[in-house]
Amino acid sequence: MNPLVSILIPAYNAENWIPYTIQSALDQTWPNKEIIVVNDGSTDKTAEMASHFSAKNVKIVSTENRGLPSAVNYAYQLSQGDYIQELDADDLLAPDKIEKQLSALRETDSKRTLLSGPWAYFYYRTSRANFVRNSLWEDLSPVEWLLRKLGENLHMQNATWLVSRELAEAAGPWDAHLQYDQDGEYFARVLLASEGTRFVPDARIYYRACSTNRISYIGNSDVKRDSLLRSMKLHIQYLRSLENSERVRKACVNYIQNWYPVFHPERPDILDELQGLAREFGGELRKPQMRRRYALIKAIFGLHAAKMTQTALAEGRNSLARRWDKVMFEQESRAAGR
Repeated sequence: MNPLVSILIPAYNAENWIPYTIQSALDQTWPNKEIIVVNDGSTDKTAEMASHFSAKNVKIVSTENRGLPSAVNYAYQLSQGDYIQELDADDLLAPDKIEKQLSALRETDSKRTLLSGPWAYFYYRTSRANFVRNSLWEDLSPVEWLLRKLGENLHMQNATWLVSRELAEAAGPWDAHLQYDQDGEYFARVLLASEGTRFVPDARIYYRACSTNRISYIGNSDVKRDSLLRSMKLHIQYLRSLENSERVRKACVNYIQNWYPVFHPERPDILDELQGLAREFGGELRKPQMRRRYALIKAIFGLHAAKMTQTALAEGRNSLARRWDKVMFEQESRAAGR
């Protein structure tokens, strides 16, 4: 078996990271691969940086800015692979990621077997990535996987998946109307169409922890809040289509409670809708509680100031960690002659 694997890289304003990401795709030990980069209307030097790889069998196309789902969908239309590997423009594949996953397939497996693997956050140095196991890191049926995701507040980074074309066709395209949790909603549909997951422990993914300009950052965006609400309702719909039991209803309430603070108090319309959903499943949502230090700020300056302070302090800590890791990465690169 020597299937062609299409590695799809949607890129928007990723000039700092795209060379490393493309190189990690080129470094795959699986030889039968194609790499397709879609530059989604970037306003920086993403296209220029990617073009350095055009002589290495990397297909690079540029489009007007239409968003991540449209870029992935376009890359998929251009692809010929038997298997699809989606890779965000700032993340990295371990060199043997794809080979490990394809080697884990058994003769009796159908094309509806969904391959996954472990992932970890990193800033600049992959050697500092800490792989923390959770209950999704095993072979699971679609219903059990979605149940654990919703009930335990878990997720899999999107590059962990290796999807057969048959399975991708069954799931349909990415939802171009979503501007938040696009990958979560899409891969929930892939799960729904699958016969279950095959977890491959050595097939590693490195998920770059960037600043607040990342697509997975909500901030004060009502557009992203609306998209999150839509994705949440679809996740619940998908899980309940597989099983409508007491444990599923409990998982749905936990899922809603987890995301409730994102909408509180700025979107009372959504809060009411979520409370209604929770009651439909036999639950009751609790108002989010702040830690003591932020509760004092809330009492003096109001909830908005407390939430802004909480976000700023967390981002400040992350920023310092990123800067330090960058310094060490540059030093190690110079020492290695890179």
